[in-house]
Amino acid sequence: MTADAHADVATLSFEKALDELEKIVGRLERGDVPLEESIAIYERGEALKARCSQLLAEAEARIERITLSADGKPSGTAPLDPE
Repeated sequence: MTADAHADVATLSFEKALDELEKIVGRLERGDVPLEESIAIYERGEALKARCSQLLAEAEARIERITLSADGKPSGTAPLDPE
């Protein structure tokens, strides 16, 4: 499969991508999927894993940019890419 075959993955939320990835892992672990289909769903699983990793990295970056007041309490956020 090509990257175009997984284009929809780029629009999935973290929760939807993770849910689909868990289903793929379950199918592969059962071992009752024909070889060609196993390869196809494995490739989709890789695309889903990459999407989840991307979304987690973005969330982590946002969390790291939360600003703290002098007493250590959250006081707002700073831009991810300050100029």
